[in-house]
Amino acid sequence: QVQLVESGGGLVQTGGSLRLSCAASESNLNLYVTGWYRQAPGSQRELVAIITSGGGTHYADLVKGRFTISRDNAKNTAYLQMNSLKPEDTAVYYCNFRHRISGADNWGQGTQVTVSS
Repeated sequence: QVQLVESGGGLVQTGGSLRLSCAASESNLNLYVTGWYRQAPGSQRELVAIITSGGGTHYADLVKGRFTISRDNAKNTAYLQMNSLKPEDTAVYYCNFRHRISGADNWGQGTQVTVSS
């Protein structure tokens, strides 16, 4: 139902910052809970952060204090601000929109984040 286009990934040095964007083909983001997930080589896809339609946020322990999830309903876009990046943050990052009523998941195509040591 929802098309998601991610951008903002790339190669950065340890301690650097990136801002990931996820543009949605949906004008009413209040219908969805937004999450960012990541998957490193040889690992399972893991939750990084979520933001509810009411603005509540939750973060994985490994990114608390460094990452910030946000949404801009006027721009139909979700963001993940990533600061103080570490090599262990290297992964493909995916945005997810989950419909509050149906529970249906919508996934972005993924964007590569590589942090050099």
